[in-house]
Amino acid sequence: MSEKKFQLPLLVEDIKKCIPHRYPFLLIDKVTELVPGEKVVAIRNISASDPILQGHFPGNPIFPGVLQIEGLAQAAAVLGILSQDGPVSACLLTEVSSARFRRLVMPGDCLTYTVTVKKKRLPFYWFEANAMVGDEVAAEVLFSAKLG
Repeated sequence: MSEKKFQLPLLVEDIKKCIPHRYPFLLIDKVTELVPGEKVVAIRNISASDPILQGHFPGNPIFPGVLQIEGLAQAAAVLGILSQDGPVSACLLTEVSSARFRRLVMPGDCLTYTVTVKKKRLPFYWFEANAMVGDEVAAEVLFSAKLG
């Protein structure tokens, strides 16, 4: 496989060249590690000014678990796209088979998303992923996606 060229860390402008998501729905700030076809590590800083936290929940802001899954899926999309030969038009989430939330994520937390390829049968990938705050697990997720 001849991988696409990239230089780590990938910052927001680099990430936006890989996936179509934009603020406020771009949920990864930086990619710090990427092994094509195998693994990606990305960072998301949770800020009190994040629009979703204005309503989830007023006076007790908690970053939603479903957005943690989406952040993991966006990291997986960057991995999938940078692992393929040639252009990829989309990377779409196809299944979330398991998701467990272990810790609340709040403003000031830094989420580290780690996504590992468990299996691939192109155009499908199956991933095992976790979201960590420091050394504490915030979420553990199994999911699949289709590259188109």
